[in-house]
Amino acid sequence: MSASSPTLLRRGLEALAAVLALACPARAGHELPFYPSYYPQEIRLEAMEPAAAAAPLRAGTLHAYLGADPFAGGRLPPNVRAVESLGSLVTVTVNAASPAARSRDARCELLGRALRGLQPAPPFVAHPYPVTPYHPDFLEHWDLAQARRAEMAAVKPTPGSPPRLRARSALARRLAGAAAVADGQPWDVQVDETDAAGLGATAWNGWLGPPWVKHGWYQAYTLLAPAVTTPAARANVETLHQRLTTGAPADAAEAAELGRRLVGELVGDCERAVAGYTVRREAYSSEFSQGIENVARDSQQGLDSHVFVRTAKLKDFPWNGWLRVAAPGRPQAAWNPLGGFTDGAGRLLWAALGDPAMLPAPAAGDWLGNRVTLPAGAVETRTAISVPEDAPTPESPSGILREVGKGKTARARVTYRVWTSAFHDNTRMTAADALYPYSMAVRWSEGRGAEHDAGIEAATAAARGALVAVRVARVETEVRKYGDVTFTYVVPVVEVYLSAATTDPATLAALAPPWSPIPWELAALMEEAVRRGVGAFSAEEARRRGVPWLDLARDARVRAALTGIAGELAGQDYVPPALRRMVNADEAQARWAALRAFAKRRGHFLVTNGPYQLDKWSDGAVVLSVFRDFSYPLGVGSYDRHAIGRRAYVTRVTPMPDGLEVQADVERVEKFLRDWRIVREPLAPLPASGDRPEIPAGRYVALGAAGEVVAAGTTQEAPGGRLALRFARALKPGTYTVLLALALGDNWINPEVATAKYRVDPGP
Repeated sequence: MSASSPTLLRRGLEALAAVLALACPARAGHELPFYPSYYPQEIRLEAMEPAAAAAPLRAGTLHAYLGADPFAGGRLPPNVRAVESLGSLVTVTVNAASPAARSRDARCELLGRALRGLQPAPPFVAHPYPVTPYHPDFLEHWDLAQARRAEMAAVKPTPGSPPRLRARSALARRLAGAAAVADGQPWDVQVDETDAAGLGATAWNGWLGPPWVKHGWYQAYTLLAPAVTTPAARANVETLHQRLTTGAPADAAEAAELGRRLVGELVGDCERAVAGYTVRREAYSSEFSQGIENVARDSQQGLDSHVFVRTAKLKDFPWNGWLRVAAPGRPQAAWNPLGGFTDGAGRLLWAALGDPAMLPAPAAGDWLGNRVTLPAGAVETRTAISVPEDAPTPESPSGILREVGKGKTARARVTYRVWTSAFHDNTRMTAADALYPYSMAVRWSEGRGAEHDAGIEAATAAARGALVAVRVARVETEVRKYGDVTFTYVVPVVEVYLSAATTDPATLAALAPPWSPIPWELAALMEEAVRRGVGAFSAEEARRRGVPWLDLARDARVRAALTGIAGELAGQDYVPPALRRMVNADEAQARWAALRAFAKRRGHFLVTNGPYQLDKWSDGAVVLSVFRDFSYPLGVGSYDRHAIGRRAYVTRVTPMPDGLEVQADVERVEKFLRDWRIVREPLAPLPASGDRPEIPAGRYVALGAAGEVVAAGTTQEAPGGRLALRFARALKPGTYTVLLALALGDNWINPEVATAKYRVDPGP
C-alpha cells in the first residue's frame, strides 16, 4: 500500500493486460466490456486485534476490518464509514435446580426479573423476543415482539434478593452487573451470548443451507429448542418445525402462522428466553483516493460474507487493485471445502475461494442465483409429478447413482441452468462435478465406520430428506456479446425432483442445487484420505476419531499424504463408482494429472472454480489472487445493486374493497465524485416512457381478532404511484389489524412497520 496511486494503477493495468492477452484475441485500442470475477486482483487478509486496526483505517492503509469495531462504538474518523448487521443474540436460561424455579409461573417471574435487571451495555439492544429487526420475517412477528416487551416490563419485582446471574462472556458480565456471581457459586439464571453469523447454518460444498437459515423462527428454534424439556411443549415444537421445513405451509399466511406458533411454543414455558441482541459495527476506509467504495454487507454476517467480496471496489481502480482487510484472530478452522472454513476468517476465505450455487440475499430471506440460475417456469409443484425412470438417485448407503425406476413421483421439480467454468488447475467443470455431491452426501451421512461424518450428516439432512432424483436433461451453450466481443459458456440443464413442496420457489431451489465448487477428483482424494485416517472432514468427527481436521494447505503431513494418495489414484485412472457411467479413463487421467501438477506448482490442493485462488499464507496473513478466466460467467458489477441499501416508508394507508392502497416515500441515491448520499422523496407515478423508477415491494400480514394470521402477501403493483396491497384471501366479516412494511432493492432489514385497521362488513 506504500506505492503511489499512479504506480498501483499502472501495475494493476499491466497485470490485467497479461491475463487478457492469454484469454482473448488482441484488439488494438479496444477496451474489453466484460471482466470475469470481481474487482480486486488480490485480497490480503491479516490477523489483527481491533485496537490495532484503528490507526491503519484512519491512514487508509487498511481497507476494512471485519468482525469487530476498532473504534468501540465511538465517533468514526472523517475518512472512515461503517456498516451494521446483527451481531449476537443474548439469552437467559433458568437453572432448573434453583429453588426460585419450581413452576412455570415461577420461571416466568424469574426470567422477567432477570431481564429487567440487566444493565445497559452497548452495543446490546433490549428486545425480549427471538425474532429481531435484522431477521427477514420480523414483520410477521412484530406485534408479538411488542406484546412480549410489554409482558416482561409488567413483571413486578417481588420482595427478596434479585436473581443470581451466571455470566460467561464479557458482554454477559457487563449486562449482569452486580447480580453476577462467581464461578462455582449458586445461580438462578445464566446469561449467554451467541454469535448470530451462521447460527444454525450447515454450509457444505457449495450448499449454503438450509434455505430458511436467516429466518428468525429457524434461529429461534436452533437457540431455544435445546432448553425445552416439557414433553408436551417439546412435541409441539418438533411438529411445528417439521411442518415448516418439509414444505407443508399452503401459502404465505399459513407459513407466517406456523412460524409465530413455533416461537410461542419455544418461549412459552419460560425455560430459556432471548433478552435482546447486539449490533455489529464494522468499519471501512472511504478515503477519497486510497479507500474503497461499493461496499455491500450481509444483514447477519456483515462484511464477513460472500457479497462483500463480490462488490468491494478500490476507489483508484476501475477494476483490479490490492484489497487489504483484517479480522481478529488467526484462521483456526481447517481449510477443506467439505467440513472446514467454519471460523470468521475461514468464512471470508471460502467466500472468495469457492462459489456457492446460490447466495442468501444480503438483506432478505430469499436466495440469489449465483452459479445456478432458474429459467422462467423453473419451479413446478403438484401433488404428483412423474419422475423419469432413468433419472439417477443416490442409493443408501453407498451413494452410487442408480436409475430411480418406474412409478416414482415427486411433489416438486426444479430446473436449473448450471454455469460451468474452469477450475484453478485449468480443467473444465462438467455435469459429473455437479452431481457428485449428491453421492457424497448420502455415503458420508448414511455410511458407517470410517465412511461416516456426523458434520456432513447434519449439513445435508434437509437436502437428502427432500431429494427424489436428479437428471441432466441436456447441455446447452450460451453466447453472450459484449460490444464486438463474444463469450461462449457451457450450461448443463439439470432437473431436480423433490419430495418437498412450498409456495416459495427460492426455498425449493436452495434445498439441493446441482453444484460443486471443487472437481470430483479432489473430492475423491479427500474421501480416500479420510478412509485411511489421514484426517476427518469436520471438527466433530476429527475429535471423535482422534485424527487431524483435514487441511488441504497448511498441514505438511496431510499434504504429503495427499500427494502419495493422488499418485496411487492417478496410476489407476481412478473414477469413483458413482461416476463411472459419466467419466471415462482418458478424462480421469487428465484430471488426476492436472490436480497433481497444480499441487506441485502451488504447494496445496485447494482447487476450486471460484473467483479467487489461494496464493500464499503465513501465521499472520493469507493472500488470494483473482482468477480471471474467461469461462467464468460472472464479472465485476454482478452484485453492485446490493452495495447501497435503500428503504421505503408508508406515509398514508387507504382501504380498498379487496385490500389497501399505500402512499409511500422512497430513498434515492445521489452520487457525486466518489461519494454519495441518500435522498428521501415521495413515490411518483410511473412515466409513460423513459427510465422507470424502482417500485418498492409492499408486504402485509392481516391478523384476526384472536391474533391469528388470516392473510399475508407481497406486491409491487403501483398504479398511479400508489401501491395496491390486495389480500390473497377473501376476508370474512370482522375487523382486522394489518401490519405493513415496504422495501426497496429487496432490503427487508429493520423495516419501518405501519399498522392499519381494516373492516369487512357483512352483506354485499
